Amino acid sequence: PGAGGLFGIDLDPFAPLRVRAMLIRLNLFGRGFPGGGYESLIVPSNVQKDRLSGSWHFEGPLLRLSVGLEDPEDLIQDLEQGLCELAPQAGSLS
Repeated sequence: PGAGGLFGIDLDPFAPLRVRAMLIRLNLFGRGFPGGGYESLIVPSNVQKDRLSGSWHFEGPLLRLSVGLEDPEDLIQDLEQGLCELAPQAGSLS
């Protein structure tokens, strides 16, 4: 209770427009970089160009999430319905 977290999700390669559609579909995650607030935020990030120590290779987009104080189950449901936008068939994550 009362704690948040910052992490990234490395996705399979997707067209940028599909990733944008996925982000637009989210209801609880705002778009942007964390600024110390309590709300959950998500933003695509290209860490490969900014990385200073070692190399990190991945092909897909990286989504950077800052998890706020919303109910975890609500956030999970929001991410699931957003990720359905990237699934081969609408409504299926497989």
